Amino acid sequence: MGGQITALRIQRRNRQRVNVYLDGRFAFGLTAMEAARLRVGQFLSDEDIARLRQRDAAERAAEQALDLLSYRPRSEAEIRERLSDRYGAETTGEVLERLRRTGLVDDREFAHYWVQNRFQHNPRGVVVLRQELRRKGVDDSAIEEALADYDEEAAAIRAAETACRKLRGLAPDTFRRRLTDYLLRRGFPYGIVQSIIQQFQTAAGSEDSAWL
Repeated sequence: MGGQITALRIQRRNRQRVNVYLDGRFAFGLTAMEAARLRVGQFLSDEDIARLRQRDAAERAAEQALDLLSYRPRSEAEIRERLSDRYGAETTGEVLERLRRTGLVDDREFAHYWVQNRFQHNPRGVVVLRQELRRKGVDDSAIEEALADYDEEAAAIRAAETACRKLRGLAPDTFRRRLTDYLLRRGFPYGIVQSIIQQFQTAAGSEDSAWL
């Protein structure tokens, strides 16, 4: 119901928010910026209240989205999934549109980030990268663009170097089997895996030589 504003009080736990009281009773909370437009004695209709609550929901959703983005870039689908249950499709769509306009959300940029980050820190084969990006809601054209220049063999070598430090000291057959399994699980093609195994064998001197 509508009513007259009888008090505007800053919240104790969050001084960036203000509690709005109508006819002596708590009605709803707003951001301090939004509440600054109100005054004690002002009458709010049902439509006014609904509009203020919608603006507040959009601001809170935007704050949550920015918090998510502070950890790492996100796809649109990731943000939509995190926001929609709490704020609804309309508010979530409004926030995503705002993020697109400011360049904070861009699925093509996200796909490039994901591929580069994987290469640097946790290499994967193209098949697995494609699956990961699809699960994050990125469309196929953006995925293929991000993967166009991906050096899958170089990524496999980086992954193998990491694995070798953990497999050092194993018997040659065991080493070869575990390294092969490790690379295949990460989506590298069998041909590339076999080539890398051969490279490591050659570097070691022979198939019977001690491993790295």
